[in-house]
This record gives sequence, structure tokens and C-alpha cells, in this order.
Amino acid sequence: MPQASIVVPAFNAADTLGETLRSLLAQTHPDFEIVVVDDGSTDRTVAVARGFGDARIRVVQQPNRGLAGARNSGIAAARGAFIGFCDADDLWRPTKLAAHVAHLEANPEIGLSYSGSELIDAEGRPTGLAQRPRLQGVTPAHVFRRNPVGNGSAPVFRRAALDAIAFRPEGETRRDWWFDERFRQSEDVECWLRLALTTDWDIAGIPGLLTRYRIVPGGLSAGTARQEASWEAMVTKLTPLAPAFFARHARAARAFQQRYLARRAVSSGNASEARSRMRAALATAPLALAAEPAKTLTTLTATALLSLAGPATIDALRGLARRRAA
Repeated sequence: MPQASIVVPAFNAADTLGETLRSLLAQTHPDFEIVVVDDGSTDRTVAVARGFGDARIRVVQQPNRGLAGARNSGIAAARGAFIGFCDADDLWRPTKLAAHVAHLEANPEIGLSYSGSELIDAEGRPTGLAQRPRLQGVTPAHVFRRNPVGNGSAPVFRRAALDAIAFRPEGETRRDWWFDERFRQSEDVECWLRLALTTDWDIAGIPGLLTRYRIVPGGLSAGTARQEASWEAMVTKLTPLAPAFFARHARAARAFQQRYLARRAVSSGNASEARSRMRAALATAPLALAAEPAKTLTTLTATALLSLAGPATIDALRGLARRRAA
């Protein structure tokens, strides 16, 4: 059996899947498999995966169940003691898997290991932006307020930790769920937070921008209204598990979420939404935002520039950041 499995959920991902798989096959860790879950694709996704002719790549096909459903099918098929995730348009640095396996082997109390992420654009170019999260001393409050894991292509789990949060809802007859398939967004942070609130497994990160996370206009990362609705549904679902926790932390977490959505609105060139999101963030928990002045001021400044000078100014600044990162 392979020591590690990398689950790649893929839906009509033929344009990017090849690059993703090449980055995964280049991992320096010697003992792994890649489980590509074709989630009802109608393009050449399956042909791309099988075209590599590499025994380490296994393809699982299913009718469309969404990202959470594809991840769940991948987990069910995975044979490794460690399970990582990489979406079909994201990339891993060559040393990522080896670093996470070493981290988990050296720290048996850790159930979820993650790293920072470099943000790339639709063409795979660096944007000059990155997710550099908190790595140590991560509590459920940190997961809820700031989601240090960052994105669904950053984590590598211990299989035992995933199985500690497995459940089988009524009507499911084929396999367990680890991610909640009722969520089409926020399914990742719902999973991390459920792990933090209901188990004794620790969550911790390792240094380095080991994931290259693609920001695509019009994709899941850009649907701010859907993101907000899914996030609120997550809070509603999990509150009964820890009412006192949510009563204490929900206002600050909601303010951070609105600030994040304001940044997404800026990236989409929507000035009015960015202003509305920042007003909501400041009205919800101003002291929480004041505790992170640099990020709050940066978001306010970007919102003001977009409002006054239009998307061209933001594009110019993004281009400058990209050139500096190149």
C-alpha cells in the first residue's frame, strides 16, 4: 500500500489537470498514489489523467456530486495513511508531500498539516500575493476566525483524523462522508472546524509556500454571495455542537469573513460590493479588525482606489506585484 494518497477532484478540468498532475508526479516523496476523481466531466478530463500512463495515478469516476462529494469519493478510494488534497487547477511544489509526511510522522498528535500558498492567476503566473497563515498554537477560534489552512489544496491529513469525523447521513448507502456534501462552498472550513471542535487532533502548519493556488475570475473563489450564504449555513450547522464557542467568536469571525469578501469583490472589480462588505465588517466587530491593522487598512485602501480610479488602477497594481514576484 502507498504511504500517502493525493486526492484530486476534477470536473471538466482538462485544460489544467495535466499541469496539476505533473506537479504531483514530481513530488520528492517516493511512496504515494494519486486518486483523480472524475466528478461527472463531459470534457477530456479522464483522457488527460489516463494519458499519463503512470501506475501511480488511479481514476475514479462518478456522476457529479460537487467538490465535497468528489473529495469524499477520493478519501474512500485512498489507501494511504496520509491523505492530501489538490484541486485540479492548483499545483504543489515538489517537496510539499515529503514535508507534510515528515511533519505528521514527527508529531503524532497532529491530525491536519498544512502550509502557506502562493496565489497564481488563470495562466499560472504569480500574482505577487500569498497566504502566509499562522502555523503553531492553532485553536478552534483561529480556524473559525481566520481559517489558517487557507484553501482546499493546502492540507495533508492523517487518515485516522479524517476517520474521526466521518459520518453517514440518512440516505447514503455507498460510503461515509468526511466533507459535508450539502455544502457547495465553505465545505473545507466546515471540515477543519468540525475536526477542531469534536476531536483531540491538533492542527498545525509547516513553513513555506508549498501550494500554488489558482485564482480564477468567475470560479468558486469569486462567488461572494454564494460564499457568504455557505459560510452562514456552516455556522448554523455547527453552532449546536458548541453553542458557547459560537456565541463568543461569531461576531469577530463574521467581520473577518466580510473583510475577506471585500477583497474578493476588489479582485472582481466590484467597487460597490467592496464598500458594502467593508462597511458590514466594520459595523460587526471593529475591535477585531483593529487588531489586524495592516490587513484592514490594505483592504480599505484597495476599496478606495477601486472606487475612485476604477479597475484599471487595481489591474496596474496587480501587474506590478506580479512583476516583482517573477
